[in-house]
Amino acid sequence: MTTILVTGASGQLGRLVLDHLLASGKVAPGDLIAGSRDPAKLDAYTQKGVKTREVDFDGDLSEAFTGIDVALIISTDALGEPGKRQAQHKAAVTAAKAAGVGHILYTSLPKAEESVITFAPDHLNTERAIKESGLPYTILRNGWYAENLFMSLPHVVQSGQWFSATGEGRNSYLPRADMAAAIAGAILLPAENKTYTLTGEEAYTVREIAAIVSAVAGKEITVIDVTDAQLAEGLKSAGLPEGFVPTIVSFEVNTRLGHFEPVTQDAATLSGRKPQALKDFLEANKSVFAG
Repeated sequence: MTTILVTGASGQLGRLVLDHLLASGKVAPGDLIAGSRDPAKLDAYTQKGVKTREVDFDGDLSEAFTGIDVALIISTDALGEPGKRQAQHKAAVTAAKAAGVGHILYTSLPKAEESVITFAPDHLNTERAIKESGLPYTILRNGWYAENLFMSLPHVVQSGQWFSATGEGRNSYLPRADMAAAIAGAILLPAENKTYTLTGEEAYTVREIAAIVSAVAGKEITVIDVTDAQLAEGLKSAGLPEGFVPTIVSFEVNTRLGHFEPVTQDAATLSGRKPQALKDFLEANKSVFAG
């Protein structure tokens, strides 16, 4: 019997990982522990026989990892306060080591050493903390969710214009469900002190994505190249909180520099299934961005 803890289990990715583990038939519900700072949100899993546990990254984690053989640490969403996310992750690693966890998995981001995304150092330093802990590990460098496109596509389709600073940079988007399936697959493997990068099977420029969106939505989308400064001003004018503007701009710079471009087969290898193609994903979710 192997006891598996999934932190952040009430979030979108955590729930999908739990679903895939349960569907695999390789894990008994009673061997799964869904961790959240608010376990009440996990009643649906309790009804399936999954155990729940309070895991508060801002609180005392000494009991959170007790009796756990395999722990998936899903990176937290604490982006508003510099240094907080990194401190949360390191506290979790320390607690996992103290509890004698046998295998720790962590969700990071691609090319963490080179990424210019504002929160990339949080991930890189967490990876280092895990390796320095001496715990057997698996690092899962999650590519960009295809769902992230929904932050901009509704407005893009409505206006017919896509303002972008990505240039000819490419991004290998992967739907969250495929990401979760790959992570679940990694949880079921022995620890090999290995790093995987989870991406879609093809990388696209913003113009190539715009062409797909145009075909799906039935409306012509024109891509307008802008500078980083112009993009920042546009985001501010659209009402985005000023503190988050540099982060959004860094996503586009990271794409332009090619840090999202590499494509791997890791997601397919770990999940045992072919990831959904971007065009198929957009067609299946047309109602989200095209009414």
